[in-house]
Amino acid sequence: MGLFGKFFKGPEVDMEKSNSNAKKMRLLFNQVVENGDDYKLIFGYTEDVARFNYGIVHGSKTKIGNLIVGWNEGNKTIVVVPTVPDLSGCGDATYYNRSEILKAYRNKFPTDAFIIYPDENGYIGINAYDWLDDEKLYVYVSQEKELEEFTEFFMNSFATK
Repeated sequence: MGLFGKFFKGPEVDMEKSNSNAKKMRLLFNQVVENGDDYKLIFGYTEDVARFNYGIVHGSKTKIGNLIVGWNEGNKTIVVVPTVPDLSGCGDATYYNRSEILKAYRNKFPTDAFIIYPDENGYIGINAYDWLDDEKLYVYVSQEKELEEFTEFFMNSFATK
């Protein structure tokens, strides 16, 4: 199965569970984002990777962070809200406005992540898939259409050449 679980498309998705989780994502997002209904939503995740490298890698540790990602085409803004796989709560929202970020691009290798550098001191990589099967690590939600829309928005509004 690997680190990131099994990725599937198609009829094996439990749409009732997916739709229920999409509603929970919307409720959480709207709790912490003013005018939250003005944003389209996807679930994404980010990785916090710490490595010990002394010529060879002695060990590595990866933590997965669940994210509710909202985007507004009108004001070219992405909002990221941290959450947990069971959607029992969320943290504070972080806003990324196109006019205020240093650079953004879609990384095709190795993670296929949406990368945003708000400044020179850090970045966020948003990984998003049609849906993910490992409910211990990820929110269970089907989002093929939403992912296509977010990808188009990101590439047209955020990605820099």
